[in-house]
Amino acid sequence: MSSEGNAGMEKKRSAWVPLESNPQVLNEYAERLGVSSSWSFTDVWGLDEDLLSFISRPVLAVLLLFPITQQYESFREQEEQSIRKDGQTVSPDIFFVRQTIPNACGTIGLLHALANNTDTIQVGDGPLKRILAETRSKSPEERAGVLEASEDLARVHEESSQSGQTAPPPSEEDVDTHFICFVRKDGCVYELDGRKPFPVNHGSCEDLLKGAVEVIRTFIAREPDNPNFTVMALTPAADD
Repeated sequence: MSSEGNAGMEKKRSAWVPLESNPQVLNEYAERLGVSSSWSFTDVWGLDEDLLSFISRPVLAVLLLFPITQQYESFREQEEQSIRKDGQTVSPDIFFVRQTIPNACGTIGLLHALANNTDTIQVGDGPLKRILAETRSKSPEERAGVLEASEDLARVHEESSQSGQTAPPPSEEDVDTHFICFVRKDGCVYELDGRKPFPVNHGSCEDLLKGAVEVIRTFIAREPDNPNFTVMALTPAADD
C-alpha cells in the first residue's frame, strides 16, 4: 500500500488503488487469480502464544501491514547496507519480485505468498499460472516488468480493491502503510518486501508463524505507539 516515493525505482505506470487489509478481500483475489480455495487468509489477532495457538497449521505465509515512518526508512537503509557488506544466504527456490507499481504492495505480498507455495497450493488456469510461467526464470526486476504489462493482473487488482468493507482511497493518495510477506524455505524464514532489492533471510525456524512473529515484534518495537499494524496468515481453509 505504500507510496513509491522512497522505493528507489523509477515509476513506470500509474498508481493502483490500495487493497484493504482484509482476509476476505485477499481470499477472493486469490480465487480470481485461479488459486484453489482450500487455503485461505485469516486474521492473526495477537502475537502472544495463546492467540497464536488458535491459528490452524501449517501456515504457508504471513502478511504484515505496517506503517512506513522515517524511523523505519532509516532502519531499512541501514539493513540494506549491512546485508550488502556482510552478505546472506538466499534459497534459490525463493520467488521474489520488485514492486514498481505504486500502491501495489498488497498484490505483491499476495503474489509472494502464493508463488512460494505452489508445491502445496493448487494453481489452476488463470492470471497467476500465466504470470508464473512467464517469470520463473527472470530476475526480480524483469518480473516487475511482466507485472506492469499484465492487463489480467491490473483488472483483478482493480476488482479486488473495490470489494473491501470500507471505501478505497484514491489511487493518487499518498498511502503510508505497506504490505510485506514472510515465507519459509529450506528451514529459514524470509521477509519478502518489493521495496527492498532482495529477500531478507531472518534465520532458521521450525514454525513459520512463530518465526515471522519474532520479526514482526521488532517492527512493532520500533513504533510502539503506532496502532497501524495488521497480521494475516495463509492457512488451511476452515471446513464449512
